[in-house]
Amino acid sequence: MRLVMKFGGTAVDSSDKVRHIAQLVQSHKKGDEIVCVVSAVRGMTDGLLSIADSVKRGDKTSLDEFVKKCTNTHMQIAEGAISDKKLKSEALATVKKIISELEDVLGGIVLLGEVTTKSLDYLMSFGERLSTPIVSFALQDLGMKSEHLTGKEAGILTDSNFGEARPLMDTTKLKVSHKLEPMLKQDVVPVVTGFIGADQYGNTTTIGRGGSDYTATIIAVSIGAQEVWLWSDVDGLMTADPKLVMNAKVLKEVSFAEAMEMALFGAKYMHPRALEPVIDTKIPIRIRNTFNVKHTGTIITQNPSKESQKIVKSVTVIRHTALIDVSGGSMVGAPGTAAKIFDTLAKNRINIMMISQSPSESSISMLVRKTDLDKAITTLELSLLGKVIKQINVNDDVAVIAVVGSGMRGIKGVAAKVFGAVAKHGINVIMITQGSSELNLAFVVNDRDCEQAARALHEEFELAKGSGKG
Repeated sequence: MRLVMKFGGTAVDSSDKVRHIAQLVQSHKKGDEIVCVVSAVRGMTDGLLSIADSVKRGDKTSLDEFVKKCTNTHMQIAEGAISDKKLKSEALATVKKIISELEDVLGGIVLLGEVTTKSLDYLMSFGERLSTPIVSFALQDLGMKSEHLTGKEAGILTDSNFGEARPLMDTTKLKVSHKLEPMLKQDVVPVVTGFIGADQYGNTTTIGRGGSDYTATIIAVSIGAQEVWLWSDVDGLMTADPKLVMNAKVLKEVSFAEAMEMALFGAKYMHPRALEPVIDTKIPIRIRNTFNVKHTGTIITQNPSKESQKIVKSVTVIRHTALIDVSGGSMVGAPGTAAKIFDTLAKNRINIMMISQSPSESSISMLVRKTDLDKAITTLELSLLGKVIKQINVNDDVAVIAVVGSGMRGIKGVAAKVFGAVAKHGINVIMITQGSSELNLAFVVNDRDCEQAARALHEEFELAKGSGKG
């Protein structure tokens, strides 16, 4: 088999764990061709983001502290994960070289006193660039042939939309295949940085938070892999968030369409765009637990078996969201009102998660992440208040509940069952949307009610009964 294995940040944040994943790769290496994709050490990406803020404030001391902490963390992991002296000194020298480049980049940004989207992508790439060589040397330590590559070196070409770059798939497929095929034929395990690509001018780009999953599926399509295994710290996709619903179960099998809905609606274990490359080629994805290798995890396929098809598969919750309601008599019957509102927000890179418009056309409700709320309100006030819209109301403490399942399609009474279960607990529903695919039904409640709503729906559709019919 030809496999792409992606390891998340929790799998590489200590020397023991790096040794563990190296042994894991070794156990699957017998007869299989493997490409590894590696995330940054847990906390590293957040650390780099906060450093960018420190630069804007001109705070030099926290920069020095960060570099020191970053050096110690990666040196310790490399020291403990690699036993061969020669390989260990090579790994440490590689880490030092990358840290020295990081210091140069930080120095340059401090001198300029600003962080552009381009320089932020370059800065953000260092997390993966530091963890990847350590994993590669750990594989060599166990006697495997391995080379480490950045996404750029592996051939991932993207557009220049820094922060959320999109891969140019046709060119990427050719370049990645050209780079990795010869290595696999020579029994080498390529270890590639997740999250990172480069635009046509060679500038480092990143493909969005959690983008290592996306890197893994891009590579899988490029080299014609049989499966993609996303190793994380959970047993698989769940019927609900176990922190909210005690008896949540692991789903054995879900379809690409269901997994896409679950990812978009807050299932944190997969990047929402990670499925795009594999849908056409039908390459299955497995989500598995690095620390519980006996568990087979969840498999995501084009056509799941009949036994796994339930009316509802999972209940997901998105918290930290806010509802913006814009209204005004002048909106009624005025073509292009919605376009103006959405265009104004889009120009300021504010993502609208859900939309609802009253039939009278006098108001539009939009759901955004809390982190975008201030920017969204300011944008609407400056550009449209008093012209297109007369009033803006905000509820900044709401949550989205999404009920997902391909079995909902064409089944009568699902909505009645959903809202009946919620009403029994006296929970008020603020806004409702359903996609034409009928794969999900999403609604907004006050944040304080979201846990109770999730539990009520989990119980109503008997999701704790495993993968039997719902």
